[in-house]
Amino acid sequence: MRGGMDIILKYSTNLKSQTNHICNCNPYIAAMERGADNKKPSHLSSHRFISVTTPLIDLEKEAKVSSTGVSRERIIEDAEQEELEVEDSPIEQVRLTVPITDDPTQPALTFRTWVLGLASCVLLAFVNQFLGYRTNPLKISSVSAQIITLPLGKLMAATLSSKPIRVPFTKWSFLLNPGPFSLKEHVLITIFATSGSSGVYAINIITIVKAFYHRSIHPLAAYLLALSTQMLGYGWAGIFRKFLVDSPYMWWPENLVQVSLFRAFHETEKRPKGGNTRLQFFFIVFIVSFVYYTVPGYFFQAISCISFVCLIWKDSITAQQIGSGMNGLGIGSFGLDWNTVAGFLGSPLAVPGFAIINTLIGFVLDIYVLIPLAYWSNLYDAKDFPLISSHTFDSTGETYNVTRILNPRTFDIDLNSYNNYSKIYLSIAFAFEYGLSFATLTATISHVVLFHGESILKMWRKTTKALREQLGDVHTILMKRNYEQVPEWWFVTILILMVVMALVACEGFGKQLQLPWWGILLSLTIALVFTLPIGVIQATTNIQTGLNVIAELIIGFIYPGKPLANVAFKTYGHVSMVQALGFLGDFKLGHYMKIPPKSMFIVQLVGTVVASSVHFGTAWWLLTSIENICDEALLPKGSPWTCPGDDVFYNASIIWGVVGPKRMFTMDGVYPGMNWFFLIGLVAPLPVWLLSRKFPNHKWIQLINIPIITAGASNIPPARSVNYITWGIVGIFFNFYVYRRFKAWWARHTYILSAALDAGVAFMGVALYFALQSNGIFGPTWWGLEADHCPLAKCPTAPGVRAKGCSLL
Repeated sequence: MRGGMDIILKYSTNLKSQTNHICNCNPYIAAMERGADNKKPSHLSSHRFISVTTPLIDLEKEAKVSSTGVSRERIIEDAEQEELEVEDSPIEQVRLTVPITDDPTQPALTFRTWVLGLASCVLLAFVNQFLGYRTNPLKISSVSAQIITLPLGKLMAATLSSKPIRVPFTKWSFLLNPGPFSLKEHVLITIFATSGSSGVYAINIITIVKAFYHRSIHPLAAYLLALSTQMLGYGWAGIFRKFLVDSPYMWWPENLVQVSLFRAFHETEKRPKGGNTRLQFFFIVFIVSFVYYTVPGYFFQAISCISFVCLIWKDSITAQQIGSGMNGLGIGSFGLDWNTVAGFLGSPLAVPGFAIINTLIGFVLDIYVLIPLAYWSNLYDAKDFPLISSHTFDSTGETYNVTRILNPRTFDIDLNSYNNYSKIYLSIAFAFEYGLSFATLTATISHVVLFHGESILKMWRKTTKALREQLGDVHTILMKRNYEQVPEWWFVTILILMVVMALVACEGFGKQLQLPWWGILLSLTIALVFTLPIGVIQATTNIQTGLNVIAELIIGFIYPGKPLANVAFKTYGHVSMVQALGFLGDFKLGHYMKIPPKSMFIVQLVGTVVASSVHFGTAWWLLTSIENICDEALLPKGSPWTCPGDDVFYNASIIWGVVGPKRMFTMDGVYPGMNWFFLIGLVAPLPVWLLSRKFPNHKWIQLINIPIITAGASNIPPARSVNYITWGIVGIFFNFYVYRRFKAWWARHTYILSAALDAGVAFMGVALYFALQSNGIFGPTWWGLEADHCPLAKCPTAPGVRAKGCSLL
């Protein structure tokens, strides 16, 4: 056997005559033998021939490295020459990361899964909702539970009885301890934890109703709202799973981080001479990240954003606007904090290189072309306001006072007050954020139709068995052969129940949410239409575009003057799509880790119901027990219950629901020109598609992704220039330089590095919060606690405009 390999799989173009070449198969590959006869040739072109050792270094080859002293790079190079014919994924990153093995006998949905999974779900849901109302909100991610439950699972495996436990008065029994703690159990526990750590968007509606509008809402209506918005996504997931999960070309890059981490935790490997195992590497990076974050997270916060231009020109507004990484263009700024790199845009190590380049192109065009030209030409009176800000302003440059235009009795706009006060103005960056959001929406549809329309149509029709085989890879084959699939009626049943629940929540209880039945159906139609195109973008680039802006725009035009209807419509449309893509992403993770689909579905379903209930219960308790919660003016001095995120949500309900888009994006408002971005986004993918057809050998043309370019800087604000700059530098270094020069190292370590950096920051963030910051201990006051040092970047540059902390020009 070549190279001491433990497994050899050999599929040729005629598998029927080659099944006798499958030799020395262990139980993990047994499923690959079954049904190999009568299999037709694959249509995955040249991608079907790859080495079984490519997913990561073969463990016996690791032993060879240790015993012979031969360089790891040479061993990997030799392994890559062993071109065994396997129908592996057409995506190289997947081939380098995901194993093509499965053990169907491995336990998955066990007693340990239920205990540790539900405990993680409940705890994370409670803590995150509790901390979310505080002045310095903190979110604890599921990676914390992923790490903590590993030793707990092994402890349960070592201590619990292995005798069957019979359920009283039935013939049913179950095992407390089915054997060693398995990888599949760990994956399902993490899915439980993810359900708990993810927020419930509809809680924002409940909060602004009770704490900002000071109106009553029936607790059952509020609970049905929270649960239905979280669960409707199952319907879309059932419709689109064959496109976004079964297709090997929909590879969900972020999942590869989880795959690498799970493999590091559960696969046994020998430590190479002079190196570390993947698990050792994870904990080394984790400890370094954990300890280091005390510097940017507590003692020396200035290194989160260092802006050299501001340190040199301390008295120049223009210089600080150019140099500020927080409130300006960010020229000459950078950060030495992983939270700066990954906090807003996610880990760049989990984003494909081409997506990073497209994002940076969009960032450069927006922040260094559009915004400077518009600002310094004073388009839309831009100089009256800060260069970059997420606040709203009146015509004098002051913060917009929404209470001056709101009828306190009906919560509708008072037109006389509005006409006597001011139109709403935005910073030029915020205005272009809306314009780019419009472009991203239409570009997504256009791009997916042009570049993926034909394959989607074929997948939809599923006309022949050959076509179905063309759209599958080894992972799809294993999943379909080894496990029962989730029946379609499960998804349909949940969809119908949730639609009924949504109608009851909005039409019942005195119509407290203002949204009529047709508004619910329209919002769900929008979500249905956009789930597939946005899912294709996310599944191939790890970048998700949202529906919140377009949903606010549509209902704002159709049903103006109803702030609660506006936010409810936005929530049903946007969140049902986001939840659907979250479910589909988890299904793809289960696809890679060979989790039984029914077990994955049950865990997702139960986790969503439990998490929604805990989030709702925690929020309702706080809103009804803390006097003047969210009202900073009436709260006791130093009270942490200021609800910063809900304040932004409340203002959005006023802008879009009360004032409405008609008074912003038509001739009645200030920004009608932003509507041109709809047309720009629709047309822009067409020349790229035509060029890709005319020059099919120039593969780089197909990598130009207009939706990612238009979405490239649409997060500014709240993301800042320094976030994009550091994110891009780190992403290019790892996904181009390291990927091309040190591919074996990249395959083995990159995703584990990403997970370890995230985990270290998350754990230290929690420790700092509970040990120090929650007790009012913020350390000594000194120069290093202030990030950026560009206070003048927030100042307007028009003569005669007053702003706090700025000199009058």
